[in-house]
Amino acid sequence: MSHIVIISGSPTPGSRLNGLIERVESKWTESGVKVSHIRVAELPAEALLHANFKDEQILAALALVESASGVVIASPVYKASFTGILKAFLDLLPQTGLKGKVTLPLFIGGTIAHLLSLDYALKPVLSVLGSRNIIGGVYAIDQWVQRLDNGGFELSEELQERLDRAAEELAEEITWLGIRAKEKIVIS
Repeated sequence: MSHIVIISGSPTPGSRLNGLIERVESKWTESGVKVSHIRVAELPAEALLHANFKDEQILAALALVESASGVVIASPVYKASFTGILKAFLDLLPQTGLKGKVTLPLFIGGTIAHLLSLDYALKPVLSVLGSRNIIGGVYAIDQWVQRLDNGGFELSEELQERLDRAAEELAEEITWLGIRAKEKIVIS
């Protein structure tokens, strides 16, 4: 069974980013995929900032990433980049911590002007961490995600469609990589 871990770099529990996360997660759980969460803001700040690799919560979060076949990197965009708290967590991953994993970026920002933050801020970091299979990602603007009175979120139809395609693509890539891993390819 596939395992996907969602790493949320939002410092705000009620962030609109959660609307994006909930949408893709629902697609995977409907298919029986195991989904785990790492909410970086809930990790012990002292251990995170001082890279305390003996902290149980840090070790548990790193183990989740290690066990996953797919990793979602989700963050609001501040000043044309992902959050510092997310960067602090990514810095704790081993140099090849994303090797062999399919990664999907999900970003949300106040303006479309920061769309390229996926390509210029995040993807180089993911590449350095060994990720070679990075799904194009989804960038949304705040206006496309409305908070509901019940605490949920309503997403624009276009955003729902883009998230559904991204969730499907991640699942397909994980399946494809799983099949390839089972094949013995001999190069002579």
